[in-house]
Amino acid sequence: MEKNELKKEIGLLSASAVVIGMVIGSGVFFKPTAIYTATGAPGLGMIAWVIGGFITIAGGLTAAEVAAAIPKTGGMIVWLEETYGQIWGFLLGWVETVISFPANIAALGIIFATQAVSLLGLNDGMLVTIAIISILFLIVMNCLGAKVGGNIQTIFTIGKMVPIFAIIVFGIIKGNGGVVRIFPVTVASHPIATSLGSALLATMFAYDGWIHIGNISGELKNPKKDLPKAIIGGLFFVMAVYILINLAYLFVLPASALAATKTPATDVATLIFGSVGGKVITIGILISIFGTLNGNILTGMRVPYAMALENRLPGSKLLSTLNSKTRTPIYSGVLIGIIAIIMTLVGNFNQLTDLLVFVLWFFYVMTFIAVIVLRKKQPDLKRPYIVPLYPVVPIIAIIGGLYIIINTMITQPLNAGLGIVLTIIGLPIYFIKKNKAIK
Repeated sequence: MEKNELKKEIGLLSASAVVIGMVIGSGVFFKPTAIYTATGAPGLGMIAWVIGGFITIAGGLTAAEVAAAIPKTGGMIVWLEETYGQIWGFLLGWVETVISFPANIAALGIIFATQAVSLLGLNDGMLVTIAIISILFLIVMNCLGAKVGGNIQTIFTIGKMVPIFAIIVFGIIKGNGGVVRIFPVTVASHPIATSLGSALLATMFAYDGWIHIGNISGELKNPKKDLPKAIIGGLFFVMAVYILINLAYLFVLPASALAATKTPATDVATLIFGSVGGKVITIGILISIFGTLNGNILTGMRVPYAMALENRLPGSKLLSTLNSKTRTPIYSGVLIGIIAIIMTLVGNFNQLTDLLVFVLWFFYVMTFIAVIVLRKKQPDLKRPYIVPLYPVVPIIAIIGGLYIIINTMITQPLNAGLGIVLTIIGLPIYFIKKNKAIK
């Protein structure tokens, strides 16, 4: 094994667990508040969950073709470079290194700590401390090896399904709202186009994370077969879970009540199971968030490592170094952790999540378009998996992504502007490193 070669020790089960574990996390428990606030009506909120699911699945079906054809560590970074050139891969890697992964890790750490403080009755002053400790703990665990991180992911993914299925089953059975809670579909005070767009932005955070399985392609035992299976199977499973659990929410509480609380899942669980049962479900929610946090650290620390291998970041020699025993990029993990901790100290959950979703969807759309471009540029490229119903499925993914981007620029111009500025900041670094390489 070469000095900088990662171990191929992740199988289909762990890969699927990474997809499901990274997607099902805090969003399904906390984003109903933002969704039903945006729509003002339960019907449109449910439509947002369904449309978001179909856009995500269309994106997954599309991206899986590129992932299987180019199964290299770095995931989407490598796919964009292969299609459009180095600058686009660099910009995505820059965004993932300094914005999206740290922001996601920070947001998850904050929401994990918020739930923990509430459950244990601790002082709010402990929130930041707990968030930082949880982040540091999982960084250390993932530095012990991909197998350790993968095993943690599998265990917590299985564990998180317990509270989810409990809410689904007992919420639908015991909920007294029934199907009437799904209506009305819209209300006059919330314009459909902008309301649906804002709700979709929230659902896309809940569905986000699946594409980062590509970051650990180089550590999969059989990436060409397992990667598309993990993406597609995982996303269909997630969409079914999201629709069912939101039906359960609405069977127990009206949309107005879900919009008015910061902890919709906990409130629903308390009504179903009582105060003690509600606390048990809250523990399950903590397990879910913890697993998602682990998945983001597991995949996120591979991004600066992959970029450093090509000497594209300051300090690349250190960032590309693997631990001699565990074969993990520990210094890249430390970098991601430091940025995430800084964001934990200065950011808040909703702002961080909206920012990262907006920025990433620029690159998601480019990835979906890449399937069409590569078929023309490299028709002889070996494709173990072919996107079904081509080009209909890629077009659905592209249109859905563009709708999210344009709507965000209209409804949240400051957030959109901040995301664009932070992305553009990476350009000087790219050209400085490129010019040094030429000299």
